Formats: sequence, structure tokens, C-alpha cells
Amino acid sequence: MKGGFDEIGYWSELKLEIVQKYAQAYSTILSAVRDPSFWHVYIDGFAGAGFNVSRSTGELVPGSPLNALRIVPPFREFFLVDLDGGKADRLRDVVGERREVHILEGDCNTILVRDVFPMVKYEEYRRGLCLLDPYGLDLNWEVIAAAGHMRSLELFLNFPVMDMNRNVLWSNPDSVDPEQSRRMTAFWGDESWRDFAYATTGNLFGWAMREPIDKVVNGFRERLKVVAGFDQVPEPIPMRNSKGAVVYYLFFASQKPVAGKIVKDTFQRYRNRGAV
Repeated sequence: MKGGFDEIGYWSELKLEIVQKYAQAYSTILSAVRDPSFWHVYIDGFAGAGFNVSRSTGELVPGSPLNALRIVPPFREFFLVDLDGGKADRLRDVVGERREVHILEGDCNTILVRDVFPMVKYEEYRRGLCLLDPYGLDLNWEVIAAAGHMRSLELFLNFPVMDMNRNVLWSNPDSVDPEQSRRMTAFWGDESWRDFAYATTGNLFGWAMREPIDKVVNGFRERLKVVAGFDQVPEPIPMRNSKGAVVYYLFFASQKPVAGKIVKDTFQRYRNRGAV
């Protein structure tokens, strides 16, 4: 952390750019709806302190909430959540007093499902764009599923494969710390992640053999469709560090075919820019 702000790599700057571009298109389209009861909001479950510090340049980079707040035509309301009270306070200082902005301190796993998502009901002509960008396996499946079942929310989601590879998806699953496995299960929603991560067929003794990470990623993509109920889940984009290693995959999920097409095209344009 530098000057009270987190340092971020090139891949995070790329993610911020992707989300900002879509948020601009999203707000432009929904602001054109003439029904005065129609209301679209921006939600961030890991909002941060407002700014980040670029690891490559040392300069301040606006975080996702500030990018969203600068969009014209604007979102009607903003719900910004962070577990870290210091970051929430700093974000309040950066944003200032704005009636349409709600900065909430606490665990988004509770706050989003209990307090925020109920404010964005489909039948009440509410719609929302939600960014879930956890630092690792710090997000519960219940949040993702709730967003899908509401049918009023579109979602950008960080699928943290670096945390998974480092702490859970080991060649010998029996040696993994049970607490780390529990974190994976909480993120995935049940124990079925093991079916995608390991195979017992095709080897002489029936031992569990580690599968490629692509199989885990594809399994989660299918889960977003079948279990969470999102109609549109484009192939996620891998976000790579300076050595070309995948840090996480950025998923998008929506109910709208036009949204899926926009993001599919956007991901394709950015797909080869993930490594410097």
C-alpha cells in the first residue's frame, strides 16, 4: 500500500478499463428509457479506497467506483461496499457528500444479499450493474446466485485462479489445508468443484489427478448459467501479469443477449492485451 492506496498491476488497470467501457454503454442505454419509474444503479462489493497506485508508473489510478461516478449520463444510485473501515472512510473523503452514493462498511457477502440487492427488484423496474472483484476466495456463492436469480442484475466477476492454484488446487488434494478447501467450497457453492479439478479415471491406481485449470474455469462458467440462472455468460477473459501468468479470469454474466454480445466483442478486443 502506498499513500494509503493499494498498488495494482497492469492487469487490474486493464480490468478497470473494460468495466468502465461497459458501464458507460450500460448507463447510456438505460438512461434512454423514458419511463420515470425506471432506475439503474451501480454496485461494487469490494469498492476500495477510491484510488489505486499503478505499479508500473507510480501514478494514481481511479478505482472502479470513481470511474462509475464520472459516467455521463449517470447511474441513478451507487452502492459501494468495503470490509475495510479505513478504505470506506477514505472513499467517503474522496467522493464527498452525494445523496445518490451509499458507502457501506462491512462484509459484502451479507450486505449485498440483505440490504442492497432487495433495492434492485426486477418487478419494480430496477436494474443494476454489479462488480464483484474479491482479492481472492473472499466471496460466497450465495451472492452470485442471488444476483442471477433476481434477473435484474448484470455482473462482472473476478474468478481468482491464483488464490485457487496457490492454496487449493494442488496435485495432491489430501494435503490441502481443510480451511482452504472450505473457502473454495464457499466460493463455488458446493463440493462439485472437486469433480472439475480432479479426475480418477485413466490412471492405474485410481488416484485423483489434477485437471487443467481450463476445466475448472469452464465448469464455473456452466454453473453461472445452470445454477445461478444467467442466460448470457461469454467466455471469460484471462488477466495476465507481466510474466504472462494468469492472475484471474474476468467473467461477465447477464440476462440480456445484447449485453452478452457487447461484452463478448469487448473481451475479444482486449484478449491479447493481458500481458505486457
